[in-house]
Amino acid sequence: MCPTPHANQDPAATPGETPPAYRVDAPQAQGGKRDTSYPPAPEPLAVPVVDNHTHLDFGGVDVAVGVGPALDAAGAVGVDGIIQVGCDVESSRFAVAAAAADPRVLAAVAIHPNDAAVLAAEGGLEAALAEIEALAGHPRVRAVGETGLDYFRTGEPGRPAQQESFRAHLEIARAHGTAVQIHDRDAHEDVVRILGESAVPDVVVFHCFSGDAELARICNANGWYLSFSGTVSFKNSHALREALVVADPSLVLVETDAPFLTPHPYRGRPNASYLIPYTVRSMAATLDTGVDRLCARIAANTTAAYGDFAD
Repeated sequence: MCPTPHANQDPAATPGETPPAYRVDAPQAQGGKRDTSYPPAPEPLAVPVVDNHTHLDFGGVDVAVGVGPALDAAGAVGVDGIIQVGCDVESSRFAVAAAAADPRVLAAVAIHPNDAAVLAAEGGLEAALAEIEALAGHPRVRAVGETGLDYFRTGEPGRPAQQESFRAHLEIARAHGTAVQIHDRDAHEDVVRILGESAVPDVVVFHCFSGDAELARICNANGWYLSFSGTVSFKNSHALREALVVADPSLVLVETDAPFLTPHPYRGRPNASYLIPYTVRSMAATLDTGVDRLCARIAANTTAAYGDFAD
């Protein structure tokens, strides 16, 4: 079950208005500059869902929002909880602290694959992985992630270290009985290969799924979850929408990856968990299904992947 929203949700976070915590006084998008203001709140979802992957500690361009106000704004539109995801030791500690302090938050902890390559070159990867292993034992940590492979930002020399780190994270997730959240950028073949060669956790989630229908079929066959972000709503994301149609409904999740990947029609502006309804409605349109029905499926899948927020 998803957590019950706090009673102090801001009633002013109404559809068509940016939630107060995300507003700035300075005018935006003037002089030809990109609009860096947060988008307006969408119509609330009737059936609540969880943001399966977000980074509250990253903040936006012009405003920083605390955990409580961010969750209040999300809850006001039917996003009743989040998985706060770590990318390094510091952000993983933040994720655990946030999850321990707010019942609407669960944590994921890891070293991002790009950081793994840097740490390996500096001789610090082993110590960082030891810290992640310690943090993974916290009861509010329900996933190890985001880990995986990123061949877009890391060149050939750093890829062996990424693969070593990926395998180590899989072992940590198995040891602690958590899910694993995979970052897979331009590396589908090697991600699938390593998963096939390894003893994997019971729950594998492709965060910000970026594959095509073929990869979706591979996920279906292995029982791996596909987590769709705002990119599925982009006008040029035809392959992603084809993957969504192919995906086993019992394996579909939704996320923001905030403050990145803001859904259409606000692409390029900062993202936040309260914007999930835009993505969900885009997904429902692609699947030609009811929004409430899709939300109920996503909510059930989220509980299956991460357990109950109340535990």
